[in-house]
Amino acid sequence: MGKNNNRTVARNGKVMNSEVNALPPQKSVFLAYVLWLFGGIFGLHHLYLHRDRHAFLWWCSLGGYFGIGWLGEIFTIPSYVRDANEDPRFIEEFIKKLQTHKKPPYSGKRFLFMIMIGYLFGQLANMAIPNDMYMAMDFNFLHWLIPFFVALGVWTVGNIGRERGVLWHCLLAAFAAYPIRYFIYDETYTILITSLAAALVFDHASKEWLRTPPKRRGICERFFKFSTAMFIYFSLWGCFFYFNGTITDENGNEVPIHEAFQNFLASAWWTDIKQALKDMYTYAQHHGWYEIWKELLESMDVDGERNAYKVLGLSATASQTEITATYRKLCKTIHPDTVKDESQRATAQQRFIEVQQAYEILSKIKSARIRKNKKVVNDDNENDTIVL
Repeated sequence: MGKNNNRTVARNGKVMNSEVNALPPQKSVFLAYVLWLFGGIFGLHHLYLHRDRHAFLWWCSLGGYFGIGWLGEIFTIPSYVRDANEDPRFIEEFIKKLQTHKKPPYSGKRFLFMIMIGYLFGQLANMAIPNDMYMAMDFNFLHWLIPFFVALGVWTVGNIGRERGVLWHCLLAAFAAYPIRYFIYDETYTILITSLAAALVFDHASKEWLRTPPKRRGICERFFKFSTAMFIYFSLWGCFFYFNGTITDENGNEVPIHEAFQNFLASAWWTDIKQALKDMYTYAQHHGWYEIWKELLESMDVDGERNAYKVLGLSATASQTEITATYRKLCKTIHPDTVKDESQRATAQQRFIEVQQAYEILSKIKSARIRKNKKVVNDDNENDTIVL
C-alpha cells in the first residue's frame, strides 16, 4: 500500500507489474524549452531529461551538426518530457507502437544521424593518428581503430530513447566494410561507406524496442560516464592538434605543433616563466598568498590609480591639494578651445577627457581613504573610552 509499481512492457505489448519502484521526478516542459533555447546546442535540455547519450552527441556536433538537429527538436520536446516522466499518455502511445510494430520502424532522420555521427567519430579518429613517424614509430596500424569508432557512433545514436541494439553487429559491419580502403585510396569515402554499412546492419538486424523504462542512474555515475566520454573526445582532438597540427612561422614555413611545443619548452622565455613561478612560490611560502594577490592587483592597476598619476604627471605621494592644482593648471593649458589648429583639436579633446577622468579617479580614491581612516580613528577612540 502507498507504493507505486514500476511498469514494464512485455513482449506481447501488455503492461505487467515488475519490481516496486517510485515514479521518476517529474520534469517541466517549460524548463526543458528554456534549456533548449539557451543551451540546446550543448544538449543541456537532454541532460535535464536524463537523455545523456543524446546530450553527448549534441555537444559533440554542436546541436546535431551546427544546430540543424537542435532546430528540429522544437516540436519534439513535449514528447521527450512525457517519456522522462513516464506519462500515462506516452506509455499508452508506446504500447500501441509495440502492438503495431514488432521492431522500431525505419526512421530516415535517425538513420541519417547514425551515418553522420559514425562518420564524425571515424573521421576524428583518423585525424588523431600521426601522419608521420613519431619517436621512430609508425602509427599507421592505428587506422584499424577507425571502424571501432564508426561503429561506436552508429550504436550510440541507435540507442537513444526507447530503441536499443547491440554493439557487435555494428562492429562486424564496420570491420567488414573498412578493407575497401585498399581499393578506393581515399579515407574520406572509406569512412563514409563504413558508417553506411554499420548503420544499415544496425537498422535491419540489431535495433529493437527498449521495453523497460530507462534506468535512473545517480548523478555521480552520470557525471563519471559523461566526463569520461568527453575526456576521450577531447583526447582525440588533442592528438590531432599535437601530432598533425602545424603553426606557420614568420618565414611562412609550417612547423608541426609537437615540434613547436618542444622548442617552446626549451626556449629562454619558458625558462624565465618557470623561474618567475618558482620565485613567486618561494615568496608566498614566506609572506603568504594574500601578499601575492595584493601585488598582482597592484600590478594590474584595477582601480586605475597608477595610470591616473601618470596622466597628471604626479608621483604616488602627491596630496589632494597638489592633485587639484595640477588638474586646474592642465585644464587651462590643454583645453580644446585654446587649440587653433583644427587637425589637433580632436587630440586635445581626448587629452582633456583623460585628464578629467584621472582627476575623478584620484579624488574618489583619496576621499574613500580619508573616510576609511576617520572610521578607524573613531573606532579606536570608542574602544579607548570603553576601556576607561
